[in-house]
Amino acid sequence: MRQVAALAGVGIKTVSRVINGEPNVSPAMIAKVKEAADSLDYQPDLHAGNLRRADGRTKTLGLLVGSVANPFYGTLHRAVEEAATARGIAVFASSLDDDPGREQGLVSAFLQRRVDGLILTTVTKSQAYLAAELRRGTPLVFIDREPAGIEADAVVSDNAAGSALATRHLLAHGHRRIAYLGDFDAIQTARERRRGFLEELGRAGVATRDIPVVVDLHDEAAANRAVLALLDSADPPTALFTSQNLVTIGAITALRDRSLQNRVALVGFDDISLADLLSPGITVIAQNPQRIGELAAERLLARLDGDRTPEHSYVVPTELIARGSGEIGPHA
Repeated sequence: MRQVAALAGVGIKTVSRVINGEPNVSPAMIAKVKEAADSLDYQPDLHAGNLRRADGRTKTLGLLVGSVANPFYGTLHRAVEEAATARGIAVFASSLDDDPGREQGLVSAFLQRRVDGLILTTVTKSQAYLAAELRRGTPLVFIDREPAGIEADAVVSDNAAGSALATRHLLAHGHRRIAYLGDFDAIQTARERRRGFLEELGRAGVATRDIPVVVDLHDEAAANRAVLALLDSADPPTALFTSQNLVTIGAITALRDRSLQNRVALVGFDDISLADLLSPGITVIAQNPQRIGELAAERLLARLDGDRTPEHSYVVPTELIARGSGEIGPHA
């Protein structure tokens, strides 16, 4: 705050009044202080009096996940929290809801609370707005999606390879008309999964121009409607590849609505609760959110402990779990 005051040529009390939105400050003075604050990338410290410690740490981390409605992020959150708690560190968590308009506001809220580091799932096209935090030494680890516009650690699944594995599995069971159902196309992981699917079809010599590809599905209801429309079409698919766990759930309900769960094959990306108890059991490409969360926490804590090795992307493998739905043939 002293630096902002010096740059603006005003007193610290004036800066405090502007930052805290107090009345009786002229518009010209507000503009002058805000210009100085912006040029210094100043973030107001909301809890300076009771959170800052002698080492400059607050013993807090910020965790931004895609959506708390998605079980994948619930498991990941728990893994981060367990690692942080073991070090006496509290985790502030928030849900992005995969809305680009929410991202910077939530990140700013974390930074105003002076968290020691950030573990982030992001959805905007570029994270260059965080460059100033990196210069200040705030450690950042990105999860599920790699950052753009800056260099930082990331922990991700091998999305394209996992989708290719699912596609090969369905092709090996005789399917050629496989429908793809994907999440919001603005999401990096969704694009990677679609790419892996289409490239694997191409490698197998299957023309992709007539393959049903439906994107921008984000929940069970939207996926249910999309799958019902495909099943009711003149040339329905013999197999479905659903590239997100909530989309998989919507597809399951649609197949059961039409009593086709034993006739149309299904492979989902991400495991789902009780998948092995359904009939047929649901074949999935399983991610490892527990390991992703553990590794992200390990990297952030290592950075806080002084690790200055070059930034790196860590890829956590996926695996195919065959339970029955993905092994149905095209003429079942």
